[in-house]
Amino acid sequence: MPSENDALEEARTAYEHHMRTCRQCHADAARCAVAKHLLRLYNNARRGQAGGTAR
Repeated sequence: MPSENDALEEARTAYEHHMRTCRQCHADAARCAVAKHLLRLYNNARRGQAGGTAR
C-alpha cells in the first residue's frame, strides 16, 4: 500500500518533469493547463500529508 509520502513525491516528480519537458510552459510565462492540474495534485497531496501529521 503506497504511503502519503509516496503520493507526495510522485506528484512532485510528475510536476517537475512536466515543467522541464513542456514546450508551452517554456514558451509562455504562464503555466499550461496540465501544469496547473499537476500543481493542484501536488498541493492536495501536500495538504493531505500535513493534515495527517497534525492529528
